[in-house]
Amino acid sequence: MKIIRNPAAMQRQSQRWQREGARVGLVPTMGALHAGHASLIRRARKVAGAKGIVVVSIYVNPTQFNDAKDLRAYPRPLAADKKFCRAEGVDVVFAPKSLYENDASTAIDETAVSLGMEGESRPGHFRGVATVVVKLCNLVQPSAAIFGEKDWQQAALIRRVARDLNLPARIIVAPTVRAADGLACSSRNVLLNESERQQATALWQAIGLARAAVRNGNLRGLKRRLILSIEQHLTAKVDYVEFFDKKMMRPVKPMKGVRMALAVFIGKTRLIDNARL
Repeated sequence: MKIIRNPAAMQRQSQRWQREGARVGLVPTMGALHAGHASLIRRARKVAGAKGIVVVSIYVNPTQFNDAKDLRAYPRPLAADKKFCRAEGVDVVFAPKSLYENDASTAIDETAVSLGMEGESRPGHFRGVATVVVKLCNLVQPSAAIFGEKDWQQAALIRRVARDLNLPARIIVAPTVRAADGLACSSRNVLLNESERQQATALWQAIGLARAAVRNGNLRGLKRRLILSIEQHLTAKVDYVEFFDKKMMRPVKPMKGVRMALAVFIGKTRLIDNARL
């Protein structure tokens, strides 16, 4: 497994792959890798093929954080992540110290699917996401880039950016990987203490309650009931619960087939999840 730290070196390598006709699968991450990332890496291998190249980027992107404390607290176990990638058969880990010039003044704004939910709760977040994904695609030049369904709005944003800017990479969105109790795999889960980890199952339980309500037609006051069910847990505080159109992220009434998303603080850790009702 090769480690590349310099963006220019990454681009030179990717240009060699292009000349050789190699298929390249990219898994963009911010590190603290877990079972969800393993599933994305395996999907990238399937796309690239046995003779292709799987690249995992590890970069805690400062431009997508609107809270300096959150940025400082984000886990960065790079040595463990390299070991994880080696065990999963990754060919290249791209772990730059920075992807931005000190006086960088260019960013990408998407103005439709990035509105609401995460876009409203985290101003500037999706500008940072869109910009870093385009930079990574320019540097790695992948045949396909693999993202997780847990960040549904982010995946919708990336699909829109890829379409509107004619990125050559195919954008693949893979299913959410969950623990046995339903908690979606997330790098932030390591920040939870034992009690908070138990409380974090409230997100998946709320999704189950919403699905049952839709099946039974018991929709009156559903959002409020879901918030109360979550906040009965000692340290849980709901940021939002939304039902939305899966393509445009616009709010819709809860019904079978629409998606539900929620963001919840468990102690100081903010978790998100979503699922089809």
